[in-house]
Amino acid sequence: MLIGGELGYRVLQHFPTPRSWQIRLSSVSAPTPGKLESYWGHDIWEELAGRTVIDFGCGTGADTIEIARHGAERVIGLDIVAEALAVAERAAERANVADRCCFQTTTTEKADAILCLDSFEHFSDPAGILRTMAGLLKPGGTVLVSFGPPWLHPYGGHSFSAFPWAHLIFTEKSLLRWRSHHCGDGATRFGEVRGGLNQMTIRRFERLVADSPLQIRDFEAIPIRPVRLLHNRLTREFFTSMVRCKLRLNS
Repeated sequence: MLIGGELGYRVLQHFPTPRSWQIRLSSVSAPTPGKLESYWGHDIWEELAGRTVIDFGCGTGADTIEIARHGAERVIGLDIVAEALAVAERAAERANVADRCCFQTTTTEKADAILCLDSFEHFSDPAGILRTMAGLLKPGGTVLVSFGPPWLHPYGGHSFSAFPWAHLIFTEKSLLRWRSHHCGDGATRFGEVRGGLNQMTIRRFERLVADSPLQIRDFEAIPIRPVRLLHNRLTREFFTSMVRCKLRLNS
């Protein structure tokens, strides 16, 4: 049973303000730490070396810059947040890789590999994103996707998960009312918050890929470590910490 109304709002007020609601990007902001190697292993650098790579949903550009530093021929960081792209551009200049990477909101350039880290749960039109990726991929190219936690994970509500499964216990209206006291963007739905939140589940992601021009080549639902023995096909929506997969164009 969902808790909403005045009761839900008052209960939520007792929890600390999520740090992500307090962050504001500025001219002195630095990229958040990259995650590519921790997600895909050290061999990822060799896999991307000498290639044209698109970092789809690059944020402040840490992974884009590291890909360029590890030998990629060209890296294109894509994001819709102008402030994040500005941070990325400044960081690329400081890292002396601005000649090999760029940051923009769209591209028509085709890539050997497309990366999408921690973004699929945020896209407002994930089906459209898959079609866009397919159109940007060179023949034989690969899309590497990792996202999480999925929506039914204990903290799948991201900043709305004040405690495990809080985003499923409280109504969307109560959670957004709580947020409105810290963020003045007027968002009234999960999908309207900065960065968006589309309530992505593992099953929904698989259906979206099946209906797209892409197909799954490798797929892994990585369990939450403390409950990994309980992780199986029936429980994976609740006990998966991250989805990691490789996609290819349908032949």
